[in-house]
Amino acid sequence: MTDRPAQRTPNRQLAALIAEAGFSNAGLARRVDQLGLEHGLDLRYDKTSVTRWLRGQQPRGTTPALIAEVFTRRLGRRLTAQDLGLDACAPVYAGLEFAATPEEAVDIVSGLWRKDSGSHAELRKIAFTPAGLVVPSRDWLIGKADDRVAREPGPRVPPQGRPGAARLQLPAPPRSRGQAERGSGHRVGSGDIAALHSVGELFRTLDDRFGGGHARQALVRYLEHECEPMLRGSYDEQTGRRLFGAAADLTRLAGWTSYDIAAHGLAQRYFVQALRLAQAAGDRAYGSYVLVTMSRQAVYLGHGREAVQLARVAQQGVGTGAPPVVQALLHASEARAHGVLGEVRACTAALVRAERALEAARPGDDVPYWAAFFDEAQLADEFGHCHRDLQQFRAAAQHAERSLQLRAPTYARSRLFCRVVLATARLGLGELDQACAIAAEAAGQAAEMRSARAVEYVREFERRLEPYRDAAPVRVYREKVAALG
Repeated sequence: MTDRPAQRTPNRQLAALIAEAGFSNAGLARRVDQLGLEHGLDLRYDKTSVTRWLRGQQPRGTTPALIAEVFTRRLGRRLTAQDLGLDACAPVYAGLEFAATPEEAVDIVSGLWRKDSGSHAELRKIAFTPAGLVVPSRDWLIGKADDRVAREPGPRVPPQGRPGAARLQLPAPPRSRGQAERGSGHRVGSGDIAALHSVGELFRTLDDRFGGGHARQALVRYLEHECEPMLRGSYDEQTGRRLFGAAADLTRLAGWTSYDIAAHGLAQRYFVQALRLAQAAGDRAYGSYVLVTMSRQAVYLGHGREAVQLARVAQQGVGTGAPPVVQALLHASEARAHGVLGEVRACTAALVRAERALEAARPGDDVPYWAAFFDEAQLADEFGHCHRDLQQFRAAAQHAERSLQLRAPTYARSRLFCRVVLATARLGLGELDQACAIAAEAAGQAAEMRSARAVEYVREFERRLEPYRDAAPVRVYREKVAALG
């Protein structure tokens, strides 16, 4: 005698959300298929599939996360597979949650640090998703400020015991006795915060000079072994805000270095979590800087429309009260996004706003440390990139040359990018010899860095050389690059 199959329980949670969203069964299936295409998945669900889900059948693989994202977009609030009465699965959107509380934010970001510091190469292969930009940026813009971040010594409630807790579900590796003691009882002080800032400066310098791949793993391990125990320690309100601010900065930097090695999905997740940590810090201006960073990545990946929106949300978030240098940075980022879209008028208008804002800056202004890099050299670089994207090659060459004249040698990767912009502009002006000579110098620098972006800049220029492949300057260029290995 055979056993009868287990009786399935109707999924009333999913039914209620379908009614709230106003979906038909066929409409939900269609949206799941469309979202799957964004992730390179060929899904073929239909109204019968949804009927089975409502009867209690569990969809497999990444589908529960995709269904949850469909409802998130429709209803305007973050929903998980569990909220829909579905089993947890491969977390397509894990790390993109904008946490409800500072404690939940620590759970999510520390899960990223722990997994990234291990030998989990799949985390660095996870895909970037433009859809994952919408909810976090909106929640940052309109979300309520955290009333309290202070932590006093005491027993910690495990995340699975709280509603709406982190869903990343990454198993924590065993901790040493010293780590456990520090995490539960360490009293964070000014010296700890100063150390975090010093580490940030060190890793920023390494990134600028040698590329994001040079010391990225060391940074992530530092976050796991040093920063997380501080966040789980005890601190008063003022110290806690400063601690979350320092953690936000280091997390953004971990994302930036991930972006530089082309781990784009991982970088996106770090940026979202840095944005949430900045909110816990009560630092609106730094949050706008994180959004600008996200906008830069979107530009690089060709998502110009999303990049424009991120830059504008950043501007809305700080209003007109930010220092002129910060205003210039925000407007320049919007200009870059319009440039990649080929929107000449909008790009030009944003560049003018950036230029005027920087002209309004005065030596005595209180400029945040993270915005100090934005000077005349950086503005000229922004102009050069925008004019290159708009195929205004004479202006691009002029601004790129000016940036290279003004830019300090310590910004080696930025100088490399600008040099490639100059080479592209010279090529666009028909100056093949100069273009190849400049690009060969950039290729030599890229070979000495651990930066996927540097390599891609050079390769993009080489694609532009294809119509001239038989010309003598191009052959010489290729020989030089081949000699670099």
